[in-house]
Amino acid sequence: MEIFTPRLLEDAARAFADRVPTGKLLGALVAGSGISLAAPGWEKGPEIPFTEVFQFPVFELPGHTPTVTVWRRGAAGLLVFNGRFHLYQGYSAAQVAAIPRLAGLLGSPVYVATNASGSMDRAAPPGSLVVIRDHLNFQGTSPLTGEWIRWRAPMFPDLTDAYDPHLRSVAVRCAREAGFTVNEGVYVATLGANYETPAEVEAYRRMGGTVVGMSTVQEVIAARHLGMRVLVLALATNMAAGIGGRPLTHEEVLEAGEAAQVRLQTLLGGLVAELSLGGA
Repeated sequence: MEIFTPRLLEDAARAFADRVPTGKLLGALVAGSGISLAAPGWEKGPEIPFTEVFQFPVFELPGHTPTVTVWRRGAAGLLVFNGRFHLYQGYSAAQVAAIPRLAGLLGSPVYVATNASGSMDRAAPPGSLVVIRDHLNFQGTSPLTGEWIRWRAPMFPDLTDAYDPHLRSVAVRCAREAGFTVNEGVYVATLGANYETPAEVEAYRRMGGTVVGMSTVQEVIAARHLGMRVLVLALATNMAAGIGGRPLTHEEVLEAGEAAQVRLQTLLGGLVAELSLGGA
């Protein structure tokens, strides 16, 4: 992979701002595998390919659309990233974190990430939504290494409340008002691209993990480093290895994502309404 530097990121943000009128951004949303996001009641604006935004190769991945859409309502704006980058595709941690960093440089105060995860908790069966309250990073890297640690202060950001407590409470309330429940839990991030072994799942579960996946954590670290408030919603698409009793496939992940679209979109619609009113 080519080296992705802070200067290239800043150039990308300036070029995007010059090209696309985003309005006053209320937040940035990121779609996980098999998940599509929209902003009901908002006007859909330009949808721009990642290849025209980021200065590194963009690889196709089933279940992801490598574009960013600008949604507008009056003077307000939202960024919806319809796909993301993963370490297992060969991207560096800095490239994986390019999405939240771009959003932060464009002025987004909130970063909302969705992902597809394997559940390690029978109380969160396939189709469940899990509001992430913390994470365990087993990806072996951070987006703050090298020159990125000197790019912005603080050099050593605190992650005590990486997952914003107020946004989490708003998400739980929005789900309840929509007639369904969500769990809160801990996200375990692995490198991938293979699924975990039953022994690994048991170890993660004993360490307090609720769901396991191959994304998100690098984005969260970068977003918090820029001072963005973070909410992560994990869609449990399958029971993790050794729990569900059958082999895992990416097709299963995509099918579960499609099946849970209505609930996830309802929850996000409530959240966006709260952001618009200033309640979140």
